[in-house]
This record gives sequence, C-alpha cells and structure tokens, in this order.
Amino acid sequence: MTNPDLPSLPGSPKELEGPEKAMLKLAYGVHVIGSRSASGEMNAMLADWVMQVSFMPRLVVAAIENDARTLRFIRETNVFSVNLLHQKDGREIARQVVMPSEARKVKGRPDEMQSLIVEKLANIPYGVHENGCPVLDQSLGWFTCDAEEFVPAGDHTLVIGRVTDGDVVREGEMLTERELGWEYAG
Repeated sequence: MTNPDLPSLPGSPKELEGPEKAMLKLAYGVHVIGSRSASGEMNAMLADWVMQVSFMPRLVVAAIENDARTLRFIRETNVFSVNLLHQKDGREIARQVVMPSEARKVKGRPDEMQSLIVEKLANIPYGVHENGCPVLDQSLGWFTCDAEEFVPAGDHTLVIGRVTDGDVVREGEMLTERELGWEYAG
C-alpha cells in the first residue's frame, strides 16, 4: 500500500520477493534524528530503525546509512537527538525530512545540482538542546543521546547512544511507517 500524496522512499523497490517481501510486514515508528556538525551546521533525517536496547544504562540504537550526512555529524560531535513524530500531524514533518540533504545522493540529479545541500529544518519549528542538536517543537516526545559505539552493519552503521535527556511534548501516539503508506525494507 502506498500513499500517492507522499514521495516514495529512496531505495524502496516496487517489486520484492521472498524474505524482502516478508520484511515489509515489520512495523516501525517514524523518528527524526537531529544532529549537528562540529562547526554547528544542523541536520535532520527520517529514521525508522530506532529502538531501545538497554534499561541500565538506558541505551538506544539507530541504524543510519553509511554515507549519510547525519552519520558524519554524529561521528564529529558524538551527540544526537531522536524526535518521535506525532500520529496526528507528523506526516508533514516526515515529507520535509525524508529526502537526503545532499542532492548527490539522489540518483538522476543533474550535474549542476550535485553540490546542493537542502536545509531540511528551514520550515520546521525547533529548539536547540544544550548538546547542540535540534529538538522539534511539534514532536510527540524527544530524547538526546551521547554516541557510545558505532557498529558496522552492511550498508548502515548502528549508532548506540546513551540517553542523556528527554521529555514528552504532548499527548497522543507515535506516527508509524504504515500510517504513511511507505515501505522501507531495502
């Protein structure tokens, strides 16, 4: 099932077979990972693959593509934020952050656009946490992390982060990938 009003996710093939087709049945929350570079540039990316992996200490893992700007920024600063999108109105934020910041990552872009950097936070209200990462005003909730470990995992890197702060911004439920009509199984 796809929603015609939303863009297709990059790398989501239309026809899948076997295990890839079965993997599309996995349910994911929709998160926005906030990051900053050592020079203070802000970035946001849409992430499905985020989960808690420990109570004591409280740890989460986020799977981030190896060539993502967000991963570079987290490696530089060792900090990031995780914003949980609200079921009611998180779709618009998801639309704004789904595509890569760096135009060179989108296949078929003309040469003159290869160096373009999209400022995905330009039209999204946010504050800056004391760790320097963006926290979205319209999120359901958020938490910040110190990156503790980077684990290679195929075309992604698992970033294990120690939760340092967080809060619930408003009542409701978290937006899930299924509600967007998107599929992300590679």
